[in-house]
Amino acid sequence: MEKIKFDERGLICAIAQDAASGDVLMQAYMNEQALNLTLNTGYAHYYSRSRNALWKKGETSGHVQKVRAVTFDCDRDCVLLQIEQMGAACHTGSRSCFFQTEREETGAGVRFLAELERVIIDRKNNPVEGSYTSYLFEKGVDKIAKKVGEEATETVIASKNENKKEFAGECADLLYHLLTLCAEKGVSLAEICSELKERHS
Repeated sequence: MEKIKFDERGLICAIAQDAASGDVLMQAYMNEQALNLTLNTGYAHYYSRSRNALWKKGETSGHVQKVRAVTFDCDRDCVLLQIEQMGAACHTGSRSCFFQTEREETGAGVRFLAELERVIIDRKNNPVEGSYTSYLFEKGVDKIAKKVGEEATETVIASKNENKKEFAGECADLLYHLLTLCAEKGVSLAEICSELKERHS
């Protein structure tokens, strides 16, 4: 702790990043007590400069941040929290505070898949009446696996045609149902990526 460079107010900049998607969700500040609580409890704590008070993220809303990793920059005057965000990170109700996008950057599609995975898992854990995803989970693995097979066949058929939009649509259907099957089996995108990385190396 003595190597960490708190500023003249005793604060350090803290950035919260979604551990699964890599999306930056919010930026706040910590004092030494907030950092210690974060490290000791495994949940993000911050220091409010406007209220001059310590606070646990999600203490009242339930939108807590479970900390997966803590990393300091080279100067040790900024801390990066890789977290599992429950609910919204932003006070506006948005998942991320950084939602006012001027342009779509490289990698946005990959991050969307991680967000889609989060929504699918939420539908599994918190069923919503009228939701197709919740319906699939209610029917179970046989129904979901059947849909994956059907969508795979339709994707193959679409690939034989020259209509790119139709092919993209079938790929989207296949990816959605495959992610749903993965959620049903308890396999995450991160695990799949790790498997691909091992094969690539």
